[in-house]
Amino acid sequence: MATNNRDDNITAVILAGGMARRMGGQDKGLIELNGRPMIEHIIEALKPQADSIVINANRNLEQYRRYGYPVVEDIIGGYFGPLAGMASGLQACSTDRILTVPCDSPFVPPVLADKLNAALIEHGADLSVANDSERMQPVFAMLRRHLLPSLLAYLDEGGRKIDTWYAEHKTALTDFSDWPDAFININTPEDKTIVEEKISANLLRTR
Repeated sequence: MATNNRDDNITAVILAGGMARRMGGQDKGLIELNGRPMIEHIIEALKPQADSIVINANRNLEQYRRYGYPVVEDIIGGYFGPLAGMASGLQACSTDRILTVPCDSPFVPPVLADKLNAALIEHGADLSVANDSERMQPVFAMLRRHLLPSLLAYLDEGGRKIDTWYAEHKTALTDFSDWPDAFININTPEDKTIVEEKISANLLRTR
């Protein structure tokens, strides 16, 4: 359970439903990173930040279910991208808001939920999105559940661009420039090697 004080519960949705073409079509959430499937790094980071966790995946469903969390497939087929995963998470949750995180970014900040939630409330926004000081990081977001009908309509009309749908709603950008590693993600085998070296270096520093 989350330990921080918030005005409502939050469901964390891990987006693991992509095709990972640049990783040879492997299921990225299950790729081992320093001896552990990548999704385990994400779960570990999110457990203190959310009241419940949902995994959005489109294959290897039984493997994901072994972690003890609900696993939901995209509500529209064909690997339509992160918006489909967000819609699936919104439909599956019972909380007022969801926190979305990709499965391939293992350095999730411990303050991700609190900062996004604070921005959401401060600005009276429909959603809040992380910003690294240079650009928006759209899959690191907090969305209110009332957005589901709008998102479903956008997807039904063929919309796929996350920035375009965000622009239709009041969005609070949240500064994470003090977390420079937060949005490092793994798209290629070379990225994986770099991240593994960084994790190993971090472990050495904490011993």
